[in-house]
Amino acid sequence: MQVPVIDIAAFRRGGAAAQTEVARQWAGAFESIGFATLMGHGIAEDLLEEIHALALEFFDQPLDAKMRCSFRPEKTGQGYVPLGIESVARTLADGQAPPDICEALTFTGLEWERQAPRNPVDAALYRANLWPAAPARFRACVTAYFDQVYALGQTLMRLSAPALDLPADYFASYYDRMASSLRLVHYPDQAADPLPGQLRYGAHTDYTGFTLLRQDDAPGGLQVQAPDGAWVDVPPVPGALVINAGDLLARWTNDRWKSNVHRVINPPRSLTGSTRRLSIVLFTGPNPDARIACLPSCQGPGRPPKYDPVIAHDHLMAKIRASMTA
Repeated sequence: MQVPVIDIAAFRRGGAAAQTEVARQWAGAFESIGFATLMGHGIAEDLLEEIHALALEFFDQPLDAKMRCSFRPEKTGQGYVPLGIESVARTLADGQAPPDICEALTFTGLEWERQAPRNPVDAALYRANLWPAAPARFRACVTAYFDQVYALGQTLMRLSAPALDLPADYFASYYDRMASSLRLVHYPDQAADPLPGQLRYGAHTDYTGFTLLRQDDAPGGLQVQAPDGAWVDVPPVPGALVINAGDLLARWTNDRWKSNVHRVINPPRSLTGSTRRLSIVLFTGPNPDARIACLPSCQGPGRPPKYDPVIAHDHLMAKIRASMTA
């Protein structure tokens, strides 16, 4: 099994026949493996390259400088999280999984930073991000990218409606305040041998809606699990993003769409050059107060809903707390 490559340029441009074909491909990807390599998304590669370079500059700083962006010891998905804190495999069955070999800087509520939230639920959740003082262009570049990738996340929900046999605007009221977290994840060179079973990112599923990932081509990359249990490489494709569905989407679709297990493996120990890796990730989800119950097109006679309704933000925070080792 391979991760399908889907070009959505025709969907973005319009045209009923072309949009129907893209929706058909989109449905096939998430019904089979839960991942797609996305082309035609419209985000400039030079912007992604600039964020990549600036993020590496941030992670090259001393720990005390990075910790100025941390909300620790709170178990939160916002701010800087140093090495040794997170173990995403613990959100599945492995409660004793060792910490992941990565550090991260996460920004939440970026859509509210320039305009205060108008909804009382959003206002209660909003907390200003802690921005690093250096590099100098960091905040402007991250914000420019966020604006584009946030819009792309909403486009993917417009694509998902016909892919799930729903009216074109079905998800509009669920995503008009789309939840999002923009995460920069640094996997450093591994000078010491990992602990037994320790990976850059342990085997896990993502938590809510679509994840939009820009990965680089450093050794020790992303893998997704095939139905037979084998691990399938998700190779970086120039100019492409990797999209996968999270647990809340699977729950919403009554498991019609897959939130598939994936991991980031360690680089081979024999390599002598740099193996550091940097991923740029946008996690998306429905409005925080959205009540997620089985979609009408994903249930019927002989196919009852498998899951009780859940509030989107409650589901997210339960997953985040389970992933933190300290």
